[in-house]
Amino acid sequence: MKIFAVCPESFGANTYLLISGNHALVVDPAVSVNAIKTVADREGAVIEGIILTHGHFDHIVSLDTLRAELNIGAMIHKDDAPMLTDGKKNAFFTFFGRDRAYAPAQTLLDDGEEISLGDEIIKVVHTPGHSPGSVCYHCGDFMLTGDTLFSDNVGRCDLWGGCEDALLTSLNKLSEYDRKIKIYPGHAGSALLGDALDNAAYFRR
Repeated sequence: MKIFAVCPESFGANTYLLISGNHALVVDPAVSVNAIKTVADREGAVIEGIILTHGHFDHIVSLDTLRAELNIGAMIHKDDAPMLTDGKKNAFFTFFGRDRAYAPAQTLLDDGEEISLGDEIIKVVHTPGHSPGSVCYHCGDFMLTGDTLFSDNVGRCDLWGGCEDALLTSLNKLSEYDRKIKIYPGHAGSALLGDALDNAAYFRR
């Protein structure tokens, strides 16, 4: 499976395109639809759906536009489903003082589920803490960690549904994976999982 980062726009959240053969999934559509389609077209891939690491507004900027233009569905963990339809829960109201809601997800995910992309499998790893339904997506030798784990820090826990104790448990869960897995977080650059966990040692204490 190949992964392509689409350059951040506006709020600086990373959008990724996962491609297996000519099949593609968008992860966290935070950039323009044209930017996403440009990468897919360049790689000769057809976008078949959207998977979300969590429901904060900065990761779903173009969610509804992308769904409408390509007639595809979106998947989110069941515990973050309310965030799409509630501007207070997705934190748009917190930052801008007004509501911003999106259409509900077409598919609700649970821990351990597998998502097929071409002939390959993406495994859902529930990692609450940053939000109740934050997930990581394990794709063989790499993992998308959303705002659960960055290369040098962890996600904040002071927005709706955040919980430091849950995030600590989630980081311990991630520590069971191979330290050489490469992570692609929701903001900033990639890193090896082990290095990122070491950088988060201050929180894990």
